[in-house]
Amino acid sequence: MTMARPNLDPELRELLADMPLMSELTPEVLAHLRQLPSTPIESLLEHRQVHRREITVPAKDGTPIPLSVLSPAHTDRSTAAPCIYWMHGGGMVMGDRFSQIDIPLEWLDRVGAVVVSVDYRLAPEATGTVLVDDCYRGLLWVAQHAAELRIDPARIIVAGASAGGGLAAGVSLLARDQGGPAIAAQMLICPMLDHRNATTSSRQYSRTPGVWTSEMNAFGWRSLLGDLGDAEVSPYMSPSLAQDLSNLPTTYIDTGSAEVFRDEDTDYATRIWAAGGQAELHVWAGGFHGFDALYPQAHISTTARRTRIDWLTRLLG
Repeated sequence: MTMARPNLDPELRELLADMPLMSELTPEVLAHLRQLPSTPIESLLEHRQVHRREITVPAKDGTPIPLSVLSPAHTDRSTAAPCIYWMHGGGMVMGDRFSQIDIPLEWLDRVGAVVVSVDYRLAPEATGTVLVDDCYRGLLWVAQHAAELRIDPARIIVAGASAGGGLAAGVSLLARDQGGPAIAAQMLICPMLDHRNATTSSRQYSRTPGVWTSEMNAFGWRSLLGDLGDAEVSPYMSPSLAQDLSNLPTTYIDTGSAEVFRDEDTDYATRIWAAGGQAELHVWAGGFHGFDALYPQAHISTTARRTRIDWLTRLLG
């Protein structure tokens, strides 16, 4: 029996009509998706004055983890800039450090932030805490090289979309629990937070083609968890498991009313408030998963993006 679900935003529904949708991911489909070309970073940088630097940092096991450092070239480089530490989306199983990079590049343009994007390893080739550990190691390097990067270590913001939003939440928990770098804020865009995949919104977006469905979500989590049982899943991997959400950086969460992560994202914000923390939550009516990344020209997308920039501007003064 199909559950009732919120209607899509009319403009998004019209745009989505031309997109091939599916309900499930398989290893064969994943292999195909990984081969599709992505937007070249050069095309996004060609009309911007940006210094680009490519480096690698060692993971826990010594594997080199690539980082891209994108700094505004037109600002006073004697003044320490804020930093956006970006984790891309892709369900834990696809994407690279340039996926959705147009989102933080807007923040570079508007608030003069240095953007550092991390190329964490992907499931199922990497499992368990490897992905979040890769991201955390990159954050440690950024904080340790703040002076060299001319960034203000008191204004480092971790941010990500979808899987990257979940990883950003995990990185914030790690930094809190391990006495790691001070994080000024976390920007969680439609974050993937809960491996249990058992909310009402998870059930609403099941057995129907979509951008990201409950079945696709289950595939992503199975790929990440490998042989781990529920009792072995770390809250750094699945942040909704964290019992204590106190003493986290100020948080921005947004999601769509018509997507699988709606309820786990709303619950995460509610629990931060319950722990005495500060969170700003936006649930965009009729928004499906990743709507503003896929269709940035839509009215709801421009509003969502502008609202994030407004929040960053307030945060950074």
